[in-house]
Amino acid sequence: MAIKNLEKTVLSTLEKLDKLKLDEKLYAELSWCYRSYENDQNPVGVIEKSNQALELLKAKREESPRAVSKKLIEDLEKLVSAE
Repeated sequence: MAIKNLEKTVLSTLEKLDKLKLDEKLYAELSWCYRSYENDQNPVGVIEKSNQALELLKAKREESPRAVSKKLIEDLEKLVSAE
């Protein structure tokens, strides 16, 4: 996945987690991993936490389809399958 897509997807994911008030610990961990990724360009932590966010957002989408966009789910799926 291109770096711009990774950044956009992670930032969108963080925004959605915050807006829906889902798992504050995961939000903090993903945010920390993203900042770390910006410094060292090692995406391992970002991908791991994005995978956890994907599962959480998929569950939320099943509950309420309009709460989480299909595109965000697809972008996260691409991100976690890229590595």
